Amino acid sequence: MNEPRQQTVWYRQVAEVLSQHMVLKSIGTMLFIALFFGAYFFLLKHPASAVTVMPLTLLDRLIGFEPLTMPLYVSLWVYVSLPPALLATRQELYGYGRAMAGTCLSGLVIFFLWPTAVPAADIDWARYPGVDFLKSLDASGNACPSLHVATAIFSCLWLHYLLRRFGAPWWVRLFNGLWCAGIVYSTLATRQHVAVDVAAGLLLGGLAAALSLRHLVPLKS
Repeated sequence: MNEPRQQTVWYRQVAEVLSQHMVLKSIGTMLFIALFFGAYFFLLKHPASAVTVMPLTLLDRLIGFEPLTMPLYVSLWVYVSLPPALLATRQELYGYGRAMAGTCLSGLVIFFLWPTAVPAADIDWARYPGVDFLKSLDASGNACPSLHVATAIFSCLWLHYLLRRFGAPWWVRLFNGLWCAGIVYSTLATRQHVAVDVAAGLLLGGLAAALSLRHLVPLKS
């Protein structure tokens, strides 16, 4: 970034970047999500082999079912759209898209080779319409690694880098981290995933983000 841009207050930089390549960003994000869900639901309905039920851990038993976390769970689709919206050049947009695609494709390949599901919960889902609708869509299948968690941590690390590049204050970066943590927590609290799925998702998304961010300009500490 050039010197005049560095001296511009951070939120003005954000506003300027948001207006760049708007058509590419909006259409590209929607198309990517549509293609992902098409592949995901196909694998969900046509597992290549027997489905493995994931084990419960102590953490799963400590975290209770909390239907009020549904908004956090669903907010992922807003959250993952933020990093590409904050990119200024086509080169960075394409690089980000390749990295996110590689993350999701890795998860889909694992789902194909090793179909998984979370254990059935002793909960009357009909009492919780929002969660019940979610369960009717994906039946808690293709659980490990959790791509919900993988894409959340991937987006979080990219957002952290971009917010630092804009010179955003600490509380904005803290909010980013808390939002990501809330999404991760919601995957357990809605019983969509178990702790093993979450750990695998954190590993996949964190590794993908680290590998993709290393090609960007290092920031001064």
